[in-house]
Amino acid sequence: MNTTLDSRAVAARVYQLFDSGDVAGLDDVLAPSLVDHNPVPGAASGIDGMRMLVAAVRDGFTGTRHEVIYQGETGDGWVVSHWRMTATHTGDWFGTPATGRPVSFTGTDLMHVTDGQITEIRHVEELLQLHLQLTP
Repeated sequence: MNTTLDSRAVAARVYQLFDSGDVAGLDDVLAPSLVDHNPVPGAASGIDGMRMLVAAVRDGFTGTRHEVIYQGETGDGWVVSHWRMTATHTGDWFGTPATGRPVSFTGTDLMHVTDGQITEIRHVEELLQLHLQLTP
């Protein structure tokens, strides 16, 4: 079994779930004890917070597509992914009403994968890139 490939595949699966809006699918890749080191303000650090985030992306955007620009593994179960998300802003996004505008922004995630599930995540989204595309 190729652990590196498996860990990368688990990490990549998260982006597929964001793109499809499949909140229930998170149970397959996120450990119940997930620790999210930078949850959305007001959200729980853990699987419930991630469910809320996937639902917010699903409800705020259509045609969501994550492109993994770079993905590597540190060798001790940590997977780093740099990605670009493209979509169209067609619903409310944390208080910003739909604009109908296309968006494209990047982010970087560091996920710890143990036994086929993500147990810990640190993520940084370039939200200024997104904000500037959503405001006049």
